[in-house]
Amino acid sequence: MKLRAYMVDDESLALDRLRRLLERTGRVELIGSTTVPEEALAALTSDPPDVCFLDIQMPRLSGFDVLARLPSQPVIVFTTAYDQYALQAFGVNSVDYLLKPVEPEALERALTKVERLRSVGPIDHTELQVVLKQIANSLRESKTEYPDRIASRLGDRLWFLDLAQVTHFYAQDKLTYAVSHGKDFCVDYAIAELKKKLNPRKFVRIHRSTVVNLDWIKEIASLPGGSLNIRLKGEKGSDLTVARDRARDFRARVRY
Repeated sequence: MKLRAYMVDDESLALDRLRRLLERTGRVELIGSTTVPEEALAALTSDPPDVCFLDIQMPRLSGFDVLARLPSQPVIVFTTAYDQYALQAFGVNSVDYLLKPVEPEALERALTKVERLRSVGPIDHTELQVVLKQIANSLRESKTEYPDRIASRLGDRLWFLDLAQVTHFYAQDKLTYAVSHGKDFCVDYAIAELKKKLNPRKFVRIHRSTVVNLDWIKEIASLPGGSLNIRLKGEKGSDLTVARDRARDFRARVRY
């Protein structure tokens, strides 16, 4: 028998993509979906599915809030944009996860895991609650790790830049620069190090030598060959290029 599935994501485009992927597997019967967490609570309570594909970051109620309010819980497959390091607590038999953008191969593996779990009998929801608590703690801790300022040294003086005002970082001649208020400031991090240090929900690497602040993007345009052009906000309106090999992931992040 096909798995009865329900989908919850505040992004309608993400729901549409996941729906198409699930339909192609031929292994799932979709019994409903919603972009509203409160509607999900009602639907999951009145007609519990075999598996729920659940987004984590949603307005008003997070995925964890939804789970905490359910009287009984189906098998949960989280859909999330969080990096692998923040998802170590997901690796238990009662929970799985899919990183956005969801790939067909990863979805097939998740469905196989769900089918295997259901074949061995009732799921231990006590274990699930413990794991969810670990996940919530892990994500809260990961949020506090990201700095809100970055240092720039000029001679014997040290400047502290507000990251919210940094439009992008770029590497040139073996040095890395932060651009803020139209000025370039040298920082003591390589681009690869910045990717690990900065909040991945705000800063995205778009080129081997460039990291952009998503909050400062004004326009996006396609370029010949598969790359993208980004125009930033501000008086200069600087243009940046998204490398062709990074364009697909970037599109998924900004829903372009």
